[in-house]
Amino acid sequence: MHAVFSGGQSPRRPHLRTTTGQRGLTLIELLITLALLVILFGWAVPSLQALNARQQVAAEVMRLKTALALARNTAITRRTPVVVCPAAGDSNQCNGDLSDWTAPLLVMLNPDTPEAQVLRRLPASPVLSLTYRQDRAVRYTALGRASGHNGTFRICGRHDTGSQVIVSNFGRVRVNAQRDC
Repeated sequence: MHAVFSGGQSPRRPHLRTTTGQRGLTLIELLITLALLVILFGWAVPSLQALNARQQVAAEVMRLKTALALARNTAITRRTPVVVCPAAGDSNQCNGDLSDWTAPLLVMLNPDTPEAQVLRRLPASPVLSLTYRQDRAVRYTALGRASGHNGTFRICGRHDTGSQVIVSNFGRVRVNAQRDC
């Protein structure tokens, strides 16, 4: 015969109830957890900001190297002059004063002729400062040479991160890490 028990007691252990214990967190446990999270975020956020600044500088180096490599390769392949210059606003014209290299970059084929053609327009830069010789754009000849001068792009990002992209007379590009901006 089976005995029927009431009150939620187990038939084998009459002293135990079938209801479960406490569920959830106490106020003290919740406050300790929140305090630990605030400390961890306070420690991690500055490191993440510095990492983001370094990534922006690295992305700018790649943007410049892409534009310069495309211009040089196109000049050699098509045996015609190619120019890399900052764009003037939203137009497909080079900026006349060449002072704002953080603007979108244009890679232009036959820049001094009526048949001038924009090969590529690269997006604007997120870095704080990007400087280059302000007297001329980067011009590659039909042999892929950088128009008779060395040039250095100086990139400065947030948190004193920076780099240099150096263009040789032969049109080759190299990168130099720069810490002081």
